[in-house]
Amino acid sequence: MELLTAPETWVAVSFIGFVALLVYYKVPGMVTKALDGRADRIRAELEEAQKLREEAQGLLAEYQRKRREAEKEAEEIVALAKEEAGRLKVEARQQMDELVERRSRLAELKIAQAEEQAVADVRAAAAEAAIAAAETVIGAKVKGDTAKDLVSASIAQVKARLQ
Repeated sequence: MELLTAPETWVAVSFIGFVALLVYYKVPGMVTKALDGRADRIRAELEEAQKLREEAQGLLAEYQRKRREAEKEAEEIVALAKEEAGRLKVEARQQMDELVERRSRLAELKIAQAEEQAVADVRAAAAEAAIAAAETVIGAKVKGDTAKDLVSASIAQVKARLQ
């Protein structure tokens, strides 16, 4: 009988009764159901997070690929610009050389024309001086129509020889 009066016995009986009430009202099933629901929500959130992570990695890979393509395109543009600049430099040098050569030829041509003009001017001046001297000498020694004919013939000869 001591067993019935012991507080430990009543605590054990109360505990067993409490557990029986919990089982009768299906509390463990509700707890299990709530835990399973929470586990399902967590699993869904993890799957969603995994999908978002995979999308983010895909976007990152795509942007890295686009960046590499843009860098490659920029390098190509720079290379083309350098090539074009080199070509324009060569072209400009050729045009400048042609211009210098053309102006040199033009200057040489002008110099040659000036020389020819100077020679022609000297010849003309010499011819005029010779004609004047011939007229004076012949006019002093020869008189009349013969003198005039002789002066005219001499002038024509001097002009022909000097030209």
